[in-house]
Amino acid sequence: MTIVALLLAAGESTRMGNPKPLLDWRGMPLVEYQIGELLEAGVDQVVAVLGHRAADVRPVAERAGARVAVNAAYREGRAGSIRVGAEAVEPGVAAIVILNVDQPRDHAITRALLAAHAESGALITVPAYGGRRGHPAIISGMLLDELRGVDEASQGLRAVMSRHAADRRELALDDPSVLLDLNLPEDYEAARRAQPPAGAGT
Repeated sequence: MTIVALLLAAGESTRMGNPKPLLDWRGMPLVEYQIGELLEAGVDQVVAVLGHRAADVRPVAERAGARVAVNAAYREGRAGSIRVGAEAVEPGVAAIVILNVDQPRDHAITRALLAAHAESGALITVPAYGGRRGHPAIISGMLLDELRGVDEASQGLRAVMSRHAADRRELALDDPSVLLDLNLPEDYEAARRAQPPAGAGT
């Protein structure tokens, strides 16, 4: 059964000051890195949800192997991007990976989460480090209709996570990068300094 990833890359990157999908990450645009790592992890299809500067990001995302969906109402919040991405997913998928473009994740993390998710049969699987939940989230395909109905008023994906808290598994990983978010320029610069050389790691 198919595994699809929704890579949310529609925001305005206001605090960063530059479009996050196009930031350099390990020698390539961040959106290209993320798509490659998701595919390497075993995802069958990546849907890159674009919005701000979509015309600039689209060719990079498509070159990397993603299908592009555009959230024209990207200024209204992340829930709209989840809806747009979920609408692009065919019914019957096994699992949906949800990741923001400003959360760089090595393929080994997503691969471990997908394996744990398949083994446990949980509806939702998330990584954790030091007692804190991180990203990406693995969502059962059975919840696709719920993802198509999220909105900002009801807290978007958080509402889905809360509704199924009893059927959510946390996978503890000894990797602080599951908590990494590139929100500010100083976050980005610190993360770049901390990352291993290209070609290193799993």
